[in-house]
Amino acid sequence: MKVYQTNEIRNLTLLGNAGAGKTTLAETMLYEGGVINRMGEVDNKNTVSDYHRVEQEYGNSVHPTVLYTEYNGCKLNIIDTPGMDDFVGGVIPALSVAATGLMIFNTVNGVEVGTEIANRNAAKFHTPLIFVMNHLNHENTNWDMSIDSAKAAFGNKLAIVQYPVNPGIGFNKVVDVLKMKMYEWPANGGEPKIIDIPEEEKEKAEQMHNELVEMAAENDENLMELFFEKGELTEDEMRTGLKLGMLERSVFPVFCVCASCDMGTRRLMEFIINVAPHPGELAPKKTVNDKEVKADVNGPTSLFVFKTSVEQHVGEITYFKVMSGTVKEGMDLMNTTRNAKERISQIYAVAGKNRTKVTEMVAGDIGATVKLKETKHNHTLSDKDANYKFPSLQYPEPRYRTAIKAVNEADEEKMGEYLHRMAEEDPTYVIEYSKELKQVIVHGQGEYHLNTLRWYLTNEFKIDIEFLKPKIPYRETITKAAQADYRHKKQSGGAGQFGEVHMIIEPYEEGSPAPSMFKINGKELKVNVRGTDEHKLPWGGKLVFCNCIVGGSIDARFHPAILKGIMEKMEEGPLTGSYARDIRVFIYDGKMHPVDSNEISFKLAGRHAFSDAFKKAGAKILEPIYDVEVLVPSDRMGDVMSDLQGRRALIMGMSSEKGFEKIVAKVPLKEMNKYSTSLSSLTQGRAMFTMKFADYEKVPGEIQDELLAAYEAEQDEE
Repeated sequence: MKVYQTNEIRNLTLLGNAGAGKTTLAETMLYEGGVINRMGEVDNKNTVSDYHRVEQEYGNSVHPTVLYTEYNGCKLNIIDTPGMDDFVGGVIPALSVAATGLMIFNTVNGVEVGTEIANRNAAKFHTPLIFVMNHLNHENTNWDMSIDSAKAAFGNKLAIVQYPVNPGIGFNKVVDVLKMKMYEWPANGGEPKIIDIPEEEKEKAEQMHNELVEMAAENDENLMELFFEKGELTEDEMRTGLKLGMLERSVFPVFCVCASCDMGTRRLMEFIINVAPHPGELAPKKTVNDKEVKADVNGPTSLFVFKTSVEQHVGEITYFKVMSGTVKEGMDLMNTTRNAKERISQIYAVAGKNRTKVTEMVAGDIGATVKLKETKHNHTLSDKDANYKFPSLQYPEPRYRTAIKAVNEADEEKMGEYLHRMAEEDPTYVIEYSKELKQVIVHGQGEYHLNTLRWYLTNEFKIDIEFLKPKIPYRETITKAAQADYRHKKQSGGAGQFGEVHMIIEPYEEGSPAPSMFKINGKELKVNVRGTDEHKLPWGGKLVFCNCIVGGSIDARFHPAILKGIMEKMEEGPLTGSYARDIRVFIYDGKMHPVDSNEISFKLAGRHAFSDAFKKAGAKILEPIYDVEVLVPSDRMGDVMSDLQGRRALIMGMSSEKGFEKIVAKVPLKEMNKYSTSLSSLTQGRAMFTMKFADYEKVPGEIQDELLAAYEAEQDEE
């Protein structure tokens, strides 16, 4: 393979709903470019993309697949992405390195939920889009409905470059209103005849041509002046206008294909090469230090790693984009994320599991290498002198959680290793080893997403696992001041143990001053705070430890032991064993023995005194509350609102956003169990939501009673 220069490279990602035909279109593009000599089919499980066993079993994409094809002297790097929102972890890295998105539509269904979600993701990266209308040979295809639904969803941004003459069974003709020609394919697709537009289509074609000219002219003042002057634009001038509109996302050119029949793909690739931006035409990327890096072959070499995966018989494969300069075989680069040296021993152009060895790649190209020691997803490799480091990709917060356990205890360690590997390949898996809950919690984007994790563990790694209901990380706190004292005394021959601690505890709020007087059970207690230590707790909140000892009733050397005893009880709250938080403790009196007092005695005295005081201080359980945003079609608003209210949601606001209703609410984590599945069921998959931890709040009384009873039963069982 030749070394393609920056202006000969186009980086594309295929987007759209599952079943729109992304994988089949990729197959056709590779076939037309001569990368493969025979087209595979998804149903036959022999496509270049979707080559993983899980994808062949599911019948749709699960992982982003890196591909390339060569056409008209250019290299087209293609990333085929999953169409289901559960696998958004494959869409984000693809959008981060691609300059253009091909949004594939199934013209039987028009705009689908996956189309809308893919567009939202593309908008975050400001990715130009080309709309590709597929399945035009299906008996139920509906071109007019598809265009109307696209206009409703995307506004007047559709620039129709082609329309089908005979959609449905026997489809084989389109009119191209940019070239003002008709394309007609033989029954088996491939190379079309390019002929004059027939008389019966001329009026419609001319009208649509004029509309396209106007849309192209609107994107540039010079083009607009030419248009007013001549009433027309040349094909090259129209391309210029369309490119400018695409870069601003104010124009979405529309093309017709029948991917399974290899109709329309050549013309689409020709347009991509002529109009889609090459990497050198894009705005420079910024490093974490705000340095601008342009895709310049003469700049220092830098690579951004957007994906890693482990392949059988190969090991770990590292996928990168050349951000600047030229990368060559045998080159040494610095991993600026890990501050470690790496040698690029081999470079590959990748088409699924097929790899073509190349000697070098220039700025803007996408490739892969193997056997890197320290480099992972989101890392930067750079010339040592340049020391570039690009920002990490940001992924959405998890929306679904479950506890996971190996059926065979001996497999627990191996399961942990494979979970870690899966999370490296797909960063939207978050693995949490919770000491607090005594569970391994797996977080993901939805039930389907986590069931895919289960599929891998069971089928690829041969580990039997079970999903369990995840526990909720409750917290405990107090609502009023309370006093307690405890004497620890033990005598059993020789030196004994003795320690006595008197303490007051009260709720702590950030910034609140420590009082000097308490009234507890009708009795006034005065304290004189001589020293304060604030301890920020790893699980949130604070413990404030106030030394109020006067007259040396407890020696200062025993204070750390008292604090340790309190902290042990904070780690296992008296109500349900959950972490306690936001408490201020005053140690105001006590006793010690000149011989028998020691650290263990005061640790135990402090622990018991704290536990007794806690139970008298209006103890309450706190539950985690999440900020939840739901985007829902207006016709499903009532159902979704009712469901949220049944989940103890506090509705914070409602608004409209791009054709959807947005609900903002605060919802307890306990009530969000399997919400993604329920929301999908309520809205036929048309709604989406995000959730993010907000704070802890007190649980209602009846819920607290349930939790206390459940904890008591659990303790009895143990």
